[in-house]
Amino acid sequence: MKGNKRLSISEQLQNNKDLERLQALRYIDDDFMTVCLEDNFEAVELILRIILNQDDIIIKSIKTQDPLKNLQGRSAVLDVHASDSTGRKFDIEIQRANKGAGSKRARYNSSLLDAHILKPGDSTDNMPDSYVIFITENDVMHGNQPLYHIDRYVVMEGEKKLFGDGSHIIYVNGAYRGNDAIGRLMHDFSCTNPNDMNYKELAKKARYFKEEKEGVASMSQILEDMRNEVAKETAKATAKETAERMIKIGKMSLDEIATYVPTLSIDELKELEEQVTRV
Repeated sequence: MKGNKRLSISEQLQNNKDLERLQALRYIDDDFMTVCLEDNFEAVELILRIILNQDDIIIKSIKTQDPLKNLQGRSAVLDVHASDSTGRKFDIEIQRANKGAGSKRARYNSSLLDAHILKPGDSTDNMPDSYVIFITENDVMHGNQPLYHIDRYVVMEGEKKLFGDGSHIIYVNGAYRGNDAIGRLMHDFSCTNPNDMNYKELAKKARYFKEEKEGVASMSQILEDMRNEVAKETAKATAKETAERMIKIGKMSLDEIATYVPTLSIDELKELEEQVTRV
């Protein structure tokens, strides 16, 4: 028909794959969770109220995929970075692989939150509490518990007393399915069909991105961006392998190698050369 763009077979197949992938997405998939929780104050409040067992949490700000840097320039991207009405800071992280939810990762994220809480001249006495919350697909602590609270303690003469520094780390067992609020929440995090969710605050945005025209179009673009990013990362990894082999042969300068692998900068090639030399 005039004015209509006819899709190629490959485009039609890709669209069908995107729709299938979209319908399979869950809150436990970090990309989908961050999209659904962006500016979704009622859903973030629901999640934190259930995990912390506090019904009076009022969220004042939300940032998704928020990059924070330390003094050395190393950064981490927080899935959901939120603040409540009392100034407390929350970092909600989704981790499907056990490897990404290690204790050192939790410590690092906690330190980044603390480093960005105070402004110059502020007293540490007024430092608000911070919470790093890992929602993991599996029971990474292997204790068969719904929640694991990690706090610092002072050990004196064999007795432990809470240090009370206001820094909290919480692991949420995404595999837990008890007949309580946290069990229902974790059910919803692993649910693909919004109609099967317990909490309307979560189902509303999931239904928008899975069923409504504007939401589906937005997610299709996000899925395309994700494919492009994966393609870039794959191309860069291939370029690094090629450059590493050429550096090991030792017959070309870095400037000459750069002409064959233009996806890598001279600085990246220098760093790669240093790594090869160290090995």
